[in-house]
Amino acid sequence: MNAETTIPKQIIELIKTEAWEAGSHLPAQMLADRLRVSRQPVNSALALLHDRGIVTRERNRGYFVATSLDEPVANIVERLGLDEPDVVTSVYFRIADDLLKNELPQAFSEQLIKTRYGLTAAQLNAVLGRIAKEGWAERKPGYGWTFSTMLTTPDSLLQSYRLRLALEPAALLEPGYKLDRKILQQCRETELRLLDGGIETATADELHDRGVRFHESLVEASGNPFFIDTIKRANRVRRLLSYRSMTKRDRYPEHCRQHLHILDLLERDRNEEASAFMREHLEHTLRSLAKIEHILQP
Repeated sequence: MNAETTIPKQIIELIKTEAWEAGSHLPAQMLADRLRVSRQPVNSALALLHDRGIVTRERNRGYFVATSLDEPVANIVERLGLDEPDVVTSVYFRIADDLLKNELPQAFSEQLIKTRYGLTAAQLNAVLGRIAKEGWAERKPGYGWTFSTMLTTPDSLLQSYRLRLALEPAALLEPGYKLDRKILQQCRETELRLLDGGIETATADELHDRGVRFHESLVEASGNPFFIDTIKRANRVRRLLSYRSMTKRDRYPEHCRQHLHILDLLERDRNEEASAFMREHLEHTLRSLAKIEHILQP
């Protein structure tokens, strides 16, 4: 799913999780902070939910919950048509898979992508914009595009984890480390939802992004901008191969339980133990990926 459907769904999940009743105010900045996105996609999502009758809008006051949401989130999303396949997302994954299978040249033109995947000009701009934002292709000076060579081998993913193995445990030991209680609770709720069936039902996008949010939230609490910038770069690099690894999801329940244990340790200010366990967690992930390396092969 793209942001046009993911953000509205996440707002619906928040309304349900927080049990916000009809009339509850939905400040855009508060939602943006909770979902860790900018205000622009939140405002777009609220406008869409207003059109679908989930929220109301009052002049100069903003958006409010229109009615209590008693249905399961999945039912609401289906009823609102927010689970419909998205052409841009579908083509994005086809391009990723074709690239990993060596069926696309490293240097390519926009016309090649537009013709091969039957895209409109708007769809082409959207899919290339997403790919460029995530760092696995860039526009060449003058004409055409090129894919990054560092993202198309199985060892790229393993190398990114080895970088994280050196960085993330250290981030938890930074002086003044402080994980906001609200963020800690949001992370915990996410892991519990995954264990409660979300692992099987989440899209590859959602599953990847939830893992990224967990680890980036913990590193951001270090307050060290060098740690934060490096982990975000590493996460952008690993996204492409991370998607392919999600065809085997049986390792995720254990990952969720390990995430919850790290949160429990941090909540009790036992950072040294949390750091040691983070190292164990990432080493466990490396071993799991080694077992499915054949999936990552072209």
